Parts: sequence; C-alpha cells; structure tokens
Amino acid sequence: MPEKSAPGPRNLITDVAGLRVGNAEDPHIKTGVTVLLGDQPFTCGVHVMGGAPGTRETDLLAPDKTVEQVDALVLSGGSAFGLDAPSGVADALRAQGRGFKVGDQLVPIVPGAILFDLINGGDKNWTENPYKRLGAAALANTNEDFALGSVGAGTGATTANLKGGLGSASFTLPSGHTVAALVAVNALGSAVVGDGPQFWAAPFEQTAEFGGKGVAQHYPEPHVPPTKLAAHANTTIGIIATDATLTQAQCTRLATAAHDGYARALFPAHTPMDGDLIFAASTGKNPLTDPIADTLYLGHAAATVMARAIARAIYHASDEPNDAQPTWAARHG
Repeated sequence: MPEKSAPGPRNLITDVAGLRVGNAEDPHIKTGVTVLLGDQPFTCGVHVMGGAPGTRETDLLAPDKTVEQVDALVLSGGSAFGLDAPSGVADALRAQGRGFKVGDQLVPIVPGAILFDLINGGDKNWTENPYKRLGAAALANTNEDFALGSVGAGTGATTANLKGGLGSASFTLPSGHTVAALVAVNALGSAVVGDGPQFWAAPFEQTAEFGGKGVAQHYPEPHVPPTKLAAHANTTIGIIATDATLTQAQCTRLATAAHDGYARALFPAHTPMDGDLIFAASTGKNPLTDPIADTLYLGHAAATVMARAIARAIYHASDEPNDAQPTWAARHG
C-alpha cells in the first residue's frame, strides 16, 4: 500500500463525492439543524454508545433490516423537540420526488439524532416547534461548501468549559478511499486539556487545522475531569462517511470504530448523560480491493478523522450574545 495520505481538498465531509451538507439556525433560540444529503440514496449504519440518546429511524439501520439505504441524515438541537427536524426534510424530499417507493407512494428515509441545547442562553419560549421549519431550511441550503463552528446543529452546543459547535474533516487513504466526518459537539466533557489551548485530538491534527498548538506538556488529574454534569445538557452526534463500497453491516462496524474518535478527542466520552451516536454512510463509488486491509484502515481513519472534526468544531465556534460558555478563540485565539 502506498505511504501517502492527506486531508481532502475541502477538509470537509463533502470531500466524499456525491454528498452535500446544509445548515439552518435560529440565533434567537440558539439552536439549529444540519442535514447530510446524498445525490443518490446511500448505505447507512449506526452505533450508539452514549447513555441518553434521542433518535429517529435508527432501528431500520440494523444489518438485518430490509431498507439498507437512506436519502438524508439529520443532526439537530432541541432535545426531543428536534426529532421533528427530519419530518421537515422528509416532506421536502417527497415534494422533490425522492424516497423509498412503496406502490405509488414515495417515503423518504431520513434518520436523525438530537442533542440537548435547551439551557444555553437562548429564548426557548416558542409557541410552535421550530425544528420542522429548520430541517426544511437546512435541506434547502445543502452545498459542497459549508461553515463550521456556531452553525447548524452546533449553534447552541457547549462543552464542559468552552462553547461547542459543528465540525468536519476528511482524509484520503493510500488506497484511494476517502473517509470524512461531520459532528455536532455538545459534550458533557471537554475537548481541551485542562484549560487549554491544546486539544486532546492534537496528535492527529493535520496542517494546523485547529490552531497548531501541539500536544499538552502537562495533564490534569485524570480521575475527576471537568464536566457540565449539573447542566444535564449534553450529547455529541456525528456522521462518518466514505466513498468505499460497504454493506450495511460494514457501515455499522465503521460507525463503531469511529467512536474511538470521541474517546480520543473528548474527556470523558460516552457517559451515562451523553447520547453519543455516530451514523456511517457509504456512497459505494469506490470498490474495496482488499476487503480485510481496506476495512481495517477505513476504521482507523474514521476514528482519527472524527477526533479532528471534534477539535475543529470547538476551534471555529464564534461569540454570540448571551452565550453560556466562552469560545476557544476568545480564550486562546
């Protein structure tokens, strides 16, 4: 196998050809929605490791289920209210003539996951659930280029000691396969070592993509890490995508491997109060040449690229009125 590998040209999940991302947010509420859309339906799996998940249509992604492909994936703020966001996406896709054909009906398959951002300084006294509207707006905004930080599902996100956000990163393996991540970071724990500025993900950084501060020289007491436990406002939700041709079972394995990226970039991760979840998406455009070696390296790349995406989410967060937490840039930039 050749030795050269590098981030894709955008360093975004859209470096996987055929995928687009759209964001929509409401700054008054401090929340938002992110949609991953495929030009064509794509194979999908999921793995949940957090103790408090909130999901829609994840049961059908199990390897033994009939429907193997989905039209879009949704990451949303809003806790259980945010589960309405995929409905807005599904309605819009149906109007576009997309969906799983059942007789003369089209049923768009749109799994989704939510994070808790209801206690973050925004005005949550809405009279009508805003997430269906935000889901449709995010779908309408899908493009190959998109912003990171305080946008989409990352708009109102926080961590233990810094503002959270939306992150993405990509990597092209020596085999020619691209692996990329998209993640909304609202973790119970922290993405930085101590008070920062170094990120836990620093060993995997590419081309100073989150500040180039290097690895920490000193590490805090590991047994009682900083958390926002009292706020009960957590969950990191993400997507790992590849152009490699994978089955639904292989996508599930890829999602499982990608959770190592959470553990490498967040301290602590996968807690009882987080709903940590990762979807895995395969566009199937690039066949495997060595199924054993290729899937091994895909899984390893999934973990490292997810860790990088998490750090980029924090790095790109921007200051907004009434923020509950400072941004990394305000403290260290």
